[in-house]
Amino acid sequence: MQLVDSHCHFDVAGFDDDRAEVHARAMAAGVTRQVVPAIDAAGWPRLKQVCMQFPGLYPAYGLHPMYLEAHRKENLDELRLWIERERPVAVGECGLDFFIEGLDVDAQQLYFDTQLRLAREFELPVIIHARRAVDAVIASIRRIGGLRGVIHSFPGSQQQAAQLHGLGFLLGIGGPVTYERANKLRSVVATVPLDQLLLETDAPDQPGASHRGQRNEPAHLVEALDVVAGLRGMAREKLAAVTTFNAERLFGLPSTVP
Repeated sequence: MQLVDSHCHFDVAGFDDDRAEVHARAMAAGVTRQVVPAIDAAGWPRLKQVCMQFPGLYPAYGLHPMYLEAHRKENLDELRLWIERERPVAVGECGLDFFIEGLDVDAQQLYFDTQLRLAREFELPVIIHARRAVDAVIASIRRIGGLRGVIHSFPGSQQQAAQLHGLGFLLGIGGPVTYERANKLRSVVATVPLDQLLLETDAPDQPGASHRGQRNEPAHLVEALDVVAGLRGMAREKLAAVTTFNAERLFGLPSTVP
């Protein structure tokens, strides 16, 4: 069984003390590949270095809406150059966050729309953060057009999931689905088409129920795998194969070795 962690911030400082051990635990758990999305321009060189250091890591470059204060408009021009030179597997993490008070909505939209256009131009998938902003994200996807990607840590409804499926977008599912009170999310996960599902950890954030309050890490992806398999009444090995294929197809990753 081989799994893809479709969203892991493996480059951040939270893994500096034991990154090699964390990677080894992931590989032992069957999580043989990770997509590593960026946060801000200052972190792009470090992200590139970490992805080159460990096998099975694939970078994505972008500007995260939660870190708006760190961004400068010239970073968007720099992002174009990074994409041209580095050829990442995706643009992101980008998106909209209407949960955090004080984040300028217009500025968020500017950075988001520009990154969507870059993804369309370079024919890359986009990794989208959408916190209390799913409808606004859908509107942006429709307005820009010609896009594909994933809504990371999907927080929306079945109706929104159906709209996104029609637009070519997958749903990133991780630690939140493991909590018994996550009824809305569990209902979505149990019923959406299998070809819309990706598994993710968002490590070091969003730990699952069995690791509540602890640092998350990619090896913990199997917890989400088991819960989602149970919700759908299918074998974990089958779900692993399907979600791995979905990640390979979306991000252009090499096919799983039998």
